[in-house]
Amino acid sequence: MIDYQKLKKSLMRLEEQYQNYLQSNTNETLSLLVKDAIRESVIQRFETCYDSVWKHLKKYLEQELGLPDVPNSPRPIFRIANENNLLRDIEKWFEYGQSRIDTSHDYSGEKAGIALERVGDFLEDTILLYEKLTKEIWED
Repeated sequence: MIDYQKLKKSLMRLEEQYQNYLQSNTNETLSLLVKDAIRESVIQRFETCYDSVWKHLKKYLEQELGLPDVPNSPRPIFRIANENNLLRDIEKWFEYGQSRIDTSHDYSGEKAGIALERVGDFLEDTILLYEKLTKEIWED
């Protein structure tokens, strides 16, 4: 049996900080430094959650579906997951992966902005995937 607690925790933390980020955009009392820290935290939590997703998905493909020789790399894992009807839109998962790569060393600029724009969809898609993998209803 797969333990999904790390995935659940990373997803919860991303969801919480993303809401904090959305609220911070309209909060005039926060300094630019605090807003930047919140923004960077969202990106870090996105990276952590993305990594947790593909690692748990690998375990699911191997242990629950019994697939042999599952690669140890996100892109092929998402491709296999899509072939097994676990994902809603494979292209979006490839975009999330590109954002993960783009922000790995730089949280400023255009690439960070694109990653932040994708977080809302990523949360929605990851919650749907979490529910499929665990057979649990996601509760906020």
